[in-house]
Amino acid sequence: MTPARTERLLSVLNKRQPDLTVVLENVFDPHNISAVMRTCDAVGIQDIYVLTTRIPRHKKWGARSSSSAAKWLTVHQYDDAATCFRDLRKRFDRILTTHLSSDAVSLYEIDFTGSVALVFGNEHSGVSEEIRSLADGNFLIPQMGIIRSLNISVACAVSIYEALRQKTAAGHYQQQRLPHTQYQQLLQEWGFREGDLPERNIPQP
Repeated sequence: MTPARTERLLSVLNKRQPDLTVVLENVFDPHNISAVMRTCDAVGIQDIYVLTTRIPRHKKWGARSSSSAAKWLTVHQYDDAATCFRDLRKRFDRILTTHLSSDAVSLYEIDFTGSVALVFGNEHSGVSEEIRSLADGNFLIPQMGIIRSLNISVACAVSIYEALRQKTAAGHYQQQRLPHTQYQQLLQEWGFREGDLPERNIPQP
């Protein structure tokens, strides 16, 4: 691996955010999933969750939409909602769904300096009642138009870029934040070999 490639990949890895994730529930179009993946990579999300309880399990993503972003992300796929949420609870303090309800909070009221998972639902029916019952609350993206919905990939992008804004202000991108074990595993998955990593960049446990 060339020094330039090493520095580029380390720069990306050192900005990954372990306390922010996106959950996609029964999103049918693989190109929508791929577009979400591309945005997740752009804001430093490493882990995303794909839940398919009412549609067939996805076998591939829309490569054209993702520009191969899936290669650099850790994608967790589930067929069972309870198992998915059990694993989410191990890593994230709050789970919020996109749903227009009387108790929904504005996107801009969410504290993204904490540990948050955002759930986005099916293109046609949104987040299911089952998933809303498992989550901690709902949020909405303020809109001023007549059509009160956004394409799922657009809604995700708007939401996680607000998270990026808050995290940037809090200094979250100025330090390596991934757990040591995950960091080392990703180094291997991304093609680093012994000797590729400068001594100064070796994270300590």
